[in-house]
Amino acid sequence: MVDLDWKAKMVSSDLPNKSPKLSNKLQISIPAIPFRGVSNITPTPASDSSCSAYEHCFRLAELHQIWNRKEFPNWKTESILKPALQALEITFRFISTVLSDARPYANRRELTRRIESLTTSQIELIAIIIEDEAEGSTTRGTAPIVDLSSSNSVLVRDGSYAEVWKVPGETTVVSKTSEASLLPRLATWQTSEDVAQKILYSIECEMRRCPYTLGLGEPNLTGKPNLEYDAVCRPNEIHALKKSPYDHTNNQENQSLYTTHQILESWIHVAKQIIQRVTERIESKEFSRAANDCYLVERIWKLLAEIEDLHLLMDPDDFLRLKNQLQMRSLDETAPFCFRSRELVEITKSCKELKHKVPEILGVEVDPKGGPRIQEAAMRLYSEKREFEKVYLLQALQAIEGALKRFFYAYKQVLVVVMGSLEAKGNGVLVSSDSCDSLTQLFLEPTYFPSLDAAKTFLGESWSHRQHTGMERRSRRKQ
Repeated sequence: MVDLDWKAKMVSSDLPNKSPKLSNKLQISIPAIPFRGVSNITPTPASDSSCSAYEHCFRLAELHQIWNRKEFPNWKTESILKPALQALEITFRFISTVLSDARPYANRRELTRRIESLTTSQIELIAIIIEDEAEGSTTRGTAPIVDLSSSNSVLVRDGSYAEVWKVPGETTVVSKTSEASLLPRLATWQTSEDVAQKILYSIECEMRRCPYTLGLGEPNLTGKPNLEYDAVCRPNEIHALKKSPYDHTNNQENQSLYTTHQILESWIHVAKQIIQRVTERIESKEFSRAANDCYLVERIWKLLAEIEDLHLLMDPDDFLRLKNQLQMRSLDETAPFCFRSRELVEITKSCKELKHKVPEILGVEVDPKGGPRIQEAAMRLYSEKREFEKVYLLQALQAIEGALKRFFYAYKQVLVVVMGSLEAKGNGVLVSSDSCDSLTQLFLEPTYFPSLDAAKTFLGESWSHRQHTGMERRSRRKQ
């Protein structure tokens, strides 16, 4: 790569005089650290047969049909918000599954706490998506909502509306409750009542800055319009997919694994749509909104790691028995389990490819001779503090890189704990000490943004050099 070669030249001992805005006395000493040949790699999905088996196991083809169906032509956020809401609805089903587990040895207490935390994280992301929608001139006001304050105090007694309060002389405020969602039903079940109430209050709190709320039975103290949740999320269609193709295994962890991966794949699909929007916004010079989307992608990577951590609470014996019942590992398959998800591999590639947008953001072209154009432009941008929205965006791009690498590092640790260290290294075959498996390569590979890395290195050394020079001058004056 051009930038990587230039970075290597810049940190060498014969620093050219044209180095960006630095004194000739400035020298950077970088110790020679032996590294085992990890370079930038392009992840590839597992074999077609393994990917197809994975998609069949979790009924992803049917989920994709629901995700990709366009029912509101004027609502641009539909492709992002719909799968996010459906992931939330599947989580409600997971709560029911966990609390209905009759196994005396199941760790229901900790799993319930984890799912509560996971639900809150999802609600937070959904609120951020809706807030972004409200900020755009082309997306504001396009969501399918019901304005409850325009009902002229007439309540529809079909089980879908509940009166909250009425202030004398003012319009009656009502809160719409979804008829098809599982959450209102969980709120009426004694076993899950406390969990459901906590979720409802989380929705109320997280949606405070949004122009409308979800309509799942939350208090809605401000009387906001409600999203047409049942029309958008289609809970009945989602719960029609609750049966796994392998329910005959008679293994409780099968339903946990099945539900967990449906939540995971839903958010992977959301990330895919947002990454596409990042590219569009960069090309249209909407740098501030592109930065917001990048930070949203970063949060989704963290959410994916949180979802994967649910595997740690599955019973070891039941899970390993299920692994063999499902024949999850074939003898000729060496790719990690996560690479059976084609969309996970796709969003990984897309996140790495965002590095090619850096010259466009900085307004410079890559020097074919390996010159420091991008690095110099980045240093000017950081030091001048004029186009701060570009700084936001560059920082957000590097935040995505960090979250992506942390996800794959954490995923490998989950594999080790759940299946054993041999499985984490690919097909149970030990690799030599001089090589890295594909997961390790992903989180150990060099930075995706070498020019930004070099710019910060030299900018930091520049400030250090200035401080040292200033101290020397003050010392001479005292003498």
